[in-house]
Order: sequence, then structure tokens, then C-alpha cells
Amino acid sequence: MITPATLRTNAEALAAPLPALLAQAEQLAASVLPGAHGRRRAGMGDEFWQYRQATSSDGGARIDWRRSGRADVHFVRETEWQAAQAVTLWVDRSQAMGFSGDKARLPKAARAKLLALALSVLLLKSGERVGLLPDLPPRTGRAQLDPLALALSDNDMATDYGTPPTAPLPAYSQAVFLSDFLGDPTALQEAVGRAADRGVKGALVQVLDPAEEEFPYQGRSIFESMAGGLRHETLRASDLQTRYRARLAERKDMLATLARVTGWQVLTHHTDQPAAAALMWLWHELDAGRGR
Repeated sequence: MITPATLRTNAEALAAPLPALLAQAEQLAASVLPGAHGRRRAGMGDEFWQYRQATSSDGGARIDWRRSGRADVHFVRETEWQAAQAVTLWVDRSQAMGFSGDKARLPKAARAKLLALALSVLLLKSGERVGLLPDLPPRTGRAQLDPLALALSDNDMATDYGTPPTAPLPAYSQAVFLSDFLGDPTALQEAVGRAADRGVKGALVQVLDPAEEEFPYQGRSIFESMAGGLRHETLRASDLQTRYRARLAERKDMLATLARVTGWQVLTHHTDQPAAAALMWLWHELDAGRGR
């Protein structure tokens, strides 16, 4: 049985990173806000868009009882403006995202979480609804920031590499996936393909450490995945450099092709680069996606 003291200790440990992460995100958002313009809207707020099945996040006031009365489930009447406002984020929290090639650099996960939360700050200030896969539905308002920060601060990295869930996204909305995208690409292709079939536009942000680009290793080296599931030892690491760079180039080509065929956008961002540049790119691409 969990005692109140244990519960409080666990809660405090879980919440400890929140103020720092949120403060960093708001500072980063403020740094790009002067150059960010208002978001275009897809239509008038009272223009009918579609009916969708209600979720647990929808209050009773949003249910269209007349439409729901003709079915066994509840439906929500969405306007065009509401549908276009939803932005759903996915941040890879796998073990691979914990990598840093230099003690002076934060791991990839830290940069991905910071970008996601800073983007959320900007979007929520603009009246957007922001959600986080797998289980935080898009909502609007400042009150959504704390759940977002709490979910992003979860460091439960169980697998070597992460893949986005294939849960359906709001039709005709937008999405942002942040990962190194170095795992099996099949799940990513399926998730983006399903989203595109629902009219979802979005962006893929590949977050890499500079060492993963340069492969600066020489001599005897042991390469091991962050979760320990993969291991390779070599006496001449430099001999692997050409093959490694070719494989990385193939992966980038796959991302570019996926983005092209689905109408999404893709950016490779390195952890030694300014976070503000990637945030401004995201803000611009999401805004431009309204017209695509």
C-alpha cells in the first residue's frame, strides 16, 4: 500500500522538472514572438465543418444531441475554424533520444521537449487547441500548458527507438512529430500516411546530435544502443564512417520522400544549433500549411 508520504515524494519528484522546462519554453517562445505573425484561419467560426464522434475531453455542452439521437454514440458538431485549429504533437521519448555526443550538450530528448513545449506556448497564445500523443487530446487555453509540461517531463524511455502511435488525428488538423527517426521507418510511414488520408498536414523534425552526423570515432570502439539491446564492437571505427553516412543519407531521403508524398514538411535540427531557428521554422510551416 502506498502511504501519503510516499505518494507525495513521488509526486514532487515527478513535478520537479516542470518549472524549469516551462520557464525555458516560455523564454524560447518569447524570443521568436516578435517575428511571428498571426495565424491565418481556415474559415469563419460558425461555418459547419463536420460531425465527429465525441471523446472524453468533450463536455456535455459540446454534444449535438439531435445528431446523437440518431445513433448509439455521441457526436460533436465542429466548425471549420475549430477543426483547423487543432495541432497534435508527438515527441519521441525512447532511449535513443537520451543520447548526447558531448557532455556539454543536452541530449536530443531535452531539445525535442523544449521545442514542443515552446511551440505549444505560441499556439495556445494564438487561440489554437494543442494536444500530445498518445493520450492528451487537443485543448485550448493556458490551462493546457501544465498537462503538456507534465507529460513531456515523463522520462519513461522503455524502448531503443520510438515510433508514433497510429491513433486517428482530428481531420483536417495539423501535427508535428519530433524524433531522431532512426528506428524502423514502417510505423512512421503508416502513422503519417493515415494522418494524410484524414487531410492532416504537418511537419517532421529530425533531432540529431552532431556526432550522429559526423561519426568522429576512430580505432577500437564499442557501439551500443541506449537501452543496451544492440551492440557492435570494431577495431577500426573509421572504416564504418562511409557506410554509416550512406545509411544516414538514405534515412533522410526516406523522410524527404514521405514528406513529399503526404504534403508534410521535414527539418533536420542539430542539438548544437539555436533552438529558436527550429521553432521559427515550425511556426512558419504550420502557418503556411493552412494554405496548402
